[in-house]
Amino acid sequence: MYNNIKTNWIAKNIAIYETIDSTQKEIWRKIESGNIENGTLVIAKTQSSGIGTHGRKWYANEEGNIIFSFVIKQNVSINKLENITLEIAEIFVEIFKKLYDISIQIKEPNDLMINNKKIGGILTESKVMKDIAEYIVIGVGINTNEKPKEEEIIYNSTSIKKEFNIDVDNYKVIMEFCNLFEKNFIERVEK
Repeated sequence: MYNNIKTNWIAKNIAIYETIDSTQKEIWRKIESGNIENGTLVIAKTQSSGIGTHGRKWYANEEGNIIFSFVIKQNVSINKLENITLEIAEIFVEIFKKLYDISIQIKEPNDLMINNKKIGGILTESKVMKDIAEYIVIGVGINTNEKPKEEEIIYNSTSIKKEFNIDVDNYKVIMEFCNLFEKNFIERVEK
């Protein structure tokens, strides 16, 4: 399924869940247990307690949306991570334009928007010791199909399916993201 990922380390180890509390929490559990490889990718079809920025809940109760987190297990100066969340958002803008010819806007620092409605978000967390990030955990949630009404009311959100009547190939989007992000990240840390 993910055999088109052409990376050196991102997504070489993939865990896929039918349902989970949170892909982000699962990565941190694996870190705490000492049982995680650099680039481990955790994907879920649904999650019950997804998290956004500032501890907000991210609803993902329906299958078909993009829900994943991954870890960068490298010692990276925090100076090299400046604006990484924005860069991730820009990668998704590029992917959706290339694959589906749709325009997604970025509401800084971490929201993906269509027609002033939220379709997704990016959560970047790190474990830092003396200005060095030992672990960077990046979580992504993008509404690509219909979503729960509760989320629409709370967050004024929508989905790509609702706005454009397009069926998104989530696997293809995730593969494209992994390929582009790793290339950009290597360039970022080698500057």
